[in-house]
Amino acid sequence: MYKSTLAIAVAVGVLAQQAGAAGFVEDSKLSLSSRTMYFNNDNRDGGADNRESGQGFKVDYISGFTEGTVGFGVDAQALWGIHLDGGRGHHPDNSSFFPSDSDGSAESQWARFGANAKARFSKTEAHFGSALAPNLPILVSNDGRLLPQTFEGGTIQSKEIDSLTLNAGQLTHAMGRASSNRTGLSVAGATQDSNKFQFAGGDWKVTKDLTLQYYYSNLEDFYKQHFLGLVHVLPIAEDQSFKTDIRYFDSSSDGKNGETGYAFNNNGGYAKNTGEVDNKTWSAMFTYSLGGHAFLLGHQQIGDDGGFVWLNQGNVVDGNGRNEGAGGSSFYLFTDSMINQFARAGENTTFGQYSYDFARLGVPGLKTSISYLRGDDIRSRTGGSDYSEWERDARIDYVIQEGTLKGLGASLRHGVYRGGSSEASADQDQTRLIFNYTYSFM
Repeated sequence: MYKSTLAIAVAVGVLAQQAGAAGFVEDSKLSLSSRTMYFNNDNRDGGADNRESGQGFKVDYISGFTEGTVGFGVDAQALWGIHLDGGRGHHPDNSSFFPSDSDGSAESQWARFGANAKARFSKTEAHFGSALAPNLPILVSNDGRLLPQTFEGGTIQSKEIDSLTLNAGQLTHAMGRASSNRTGLSVAGATQDSNKFQFAGGDWKVTKDLTLQYYYSNLEDFYKQHFLGLVHVLPIAEDQSFKTDIRYFDSSSDGKNGETGYAFNNNGGYAKNTGEVDNKTWSAMFTYSLGGHAFLLGHQQIGDDGGFVWLNQGNVVDGNGRNEGAGGSSFYLFTDSMINQFARAGENTTFGQYSYDFARLGVPGLKTSISYLRGDDIRSRTGGSDYSEWERDARIDYVIQEGTLKGLGASLRHGVYRGGSSEASADQDQTRLIFNYTYSFM
């Protein structure tokens, strides 16, 4: 048993003695979430296709806080994934949709449990455990498959100062979206890991329409990263607005980065110093909203010296050399799309999206969108000519608004990716069909 899990168990025992305290039980929430998903990734370059379906269940218990100057509580989460269809030949061994068995087929099921102890003082909360799911500019927990990615460590959030939210923490391990196991923290292409990811920063709501952000993070022996953000919403008229969202990252090497096992493969792209993190990236997105319509246009520029970097355990393997299933991660750039990331050295990406909310036509819960991204000027790692890539994504979502099945949601998504070089990702057509439902017991 992991030390952190033992610590959580002790905390649960202590809190159970105080369960009668006002707030701990009264403010508790218990829910069961179900996700059914069909995933079809057609590799147009002749490589292994991925066609599978599965069923995921997630039970979440969130307690209130005990009475007193310092209130205590506990959160717990149980996850269970079941393989429904898609065996050998339709399940690549490096798939991040399901964990792999010894013969290369998908495991029939997998499960894991996590819990957090928490404390609250005034407007400050601290959480410690193995079911953390941060959603911050420097770390975004991925929930793009059957089960969510979670992290182990400790976080603290403070809102003591009006209009200012401060966040800090240290994470030690990750639990992948297709794994029962935990792994150390790493970056794409590295075979070694780290047990220390530290971060701190905050969001300052200058006015009701303007928010400024700054965050610093450090993955020991891999990289240091600074983030600056600005979000401004300009009300034009009733039901009409213009939103500006600007993001800037400055990433550099740390510790052993560049040494054997600690090298960064720059997303398969060019690096000025082989294996070392060296990147500056800026991205800007502008959205005009009018009634149910939303028109989005943006541009992103990845620095010439190396690709963008973020936490990604995709190359961490177990004792048998098999992928741990921890691959698959998100990051806080607009180009983190359905199939590709558009995050290679030198890449200039222009992107646009149109979306519509059918509530304006009397069909609440129905939404649709279509987007297009094109990345140019990607630097060749072999010294060849710069190349390009593009992706087109479309999706339609519907959530039942009333009746017995209220809250049942369906999402159909289709993406097409094409690369303009042998150095690009494989050409792919991808389809996902997802059904979500959450039932709250308390």
